[in-house]
Amino acid sequence: MRLSIFGIGYVGAVSSGCLAGFGHEIVAIDVSADKVTMLNRGQSPVVEPQLDTLIGQAVAAGRLRATTDVDDAVANSEVSFIAVGTPSEPDGSVSLRAVDHVIATIGAAIARKDGPHTVVMRSTVPPGTAEERVIPLLEQQAGRRLGDRLGYYSNPEFLREGTAVRDFSAPPFTLLGAPAGDDAALLRALYAEVAAPVHVTPYRIAESVKHLSNVYHAVKLAFANEAGAVLAASGVDARAAFELFCEDRTLNISPAYLRPGFAFGGSCLPKDIRSFLAIAGHAGVPVPFLSQVLPSNATVVERTYAAIARHGRQRVSLFGLSFKPGTDDLRESPFVVLAERLIGRGYDVRIFDRSVRVASLLGANRSYIEREIPHLDRLMTASPAEALEGSRLVVFGHIAAEDRSALLAGLTDQTVLDLAGSAALQAHPGIAYQGLCW
Repeated sequence: MRLSIFGIGYVGAVSSGCLAGFGHEIVAIDVSADKVTMLNRGQSPVVEPQLDTLIGQAVAAGRLRATTDVDDAVANSEVSFIAVGTPSEPDGSVSLRAVDHVIATIGAAIARKDGPHTVVMRSTVPPGTAEERVIPLLEQQAGRRLGDRLGYYSNPEFLREGTAVRDFSAPPFTLLGAPAGDDAALLRALYAEVAAPVHVTPYRIAESVKHLSNVYHAVKLAFANEAGAVLAASGVDARAAFELFCEDRTLNISPAYLRPGFAFGGSCLPKDIRSFLAIAGHAGVPVPFLSQVLPSNATVVERTYAAIARHGRQRVSLFGLSFKPGTDDLRESPFVVLAERLIGRGYDVRIFDRSVRVASLLGANRSYIEREIPHLDRLMTASPAEALEGSRLVVFGHIAAEDRSALLAGLTDQTVLDLAGSAALQAHPGIAYQGLCW
């Protein structure tokens, strides 16, 4: 396949060398004459293991060249990759000035070309960039609509400096953002030699995953550094502790808890966070990241209450009261906090949770709920049907498996705020479904 790659920085240079190594014909474009000269000499403009060899071999074989001529590049390629920089603006937002410029330039060159052309975004851009910014500008400059000899895909990169060549050839997956109904067959063929699953998603999801990944990497580093400092100040070998921490592949290093939903609670997490913060405070170790975990968790409840309040003061059916399904533990349950907030603001609340029997609560669990919601027994219902009676607004947290069919049978035309991401609720006909309501 004949490809043009706009930008011979880190991503563009690696993509040029690796795609040429797969046998594709590449023309790389950059405004820097020095980078163009280096690449045409067979030298990588960036320092990266194996890349000099790949580029040197590709240039020698005639599969890779560089130019500053946009018309030449577009006319002699079928697909244009965009790999220009997207630095931060002073307010922290991403600067898309280089993206706008290169899209306009490519679009104008496509307008002077009779054949079809496809544009692929490799640069890291915010969700919504394709539909709100890039595609309208590309269509305007090219004088064509998407689908009329014009294609556009999002293809974010996940390359780590120092291992980029290996990452390119063996990524965890290949991610392609495409229009609805488009299976991105062209790019599937392009990446046929890459041994990784291919995921085709809407543009916004593809654009978001790169941001999400880097933010999570930063979160992990911040957690490790702050927690490690607290441990070290307590006389603990922090590296040894973290090595054992990472042995848990069920919860610690896994997809567990990485599913957006409602706030956490229970007798363990809030208590142990406070305990760890107290250890840090006694040791004089500042932990600005960890100290925001509980306040962040509280905002989830606040956002949920605000979403309920937007529907006006009416009867609310709340499904789930314990902090998670299959237990009657109400201690620091975010559902208790939400119910308490609603009751305090004058809402008529009906609650169903099969696992919670007020008369059977014991010890600290009973003391907690008597303090937070003294008349809870008056709010609890015996069945989903009873909880739904007279209610137009349903807040779904969790429900026992044996009660799911009864819940679905009782839902007709209510508004349902789903805090758990239930596929059955999302597919249920007749209701006004709202997923992650914040």
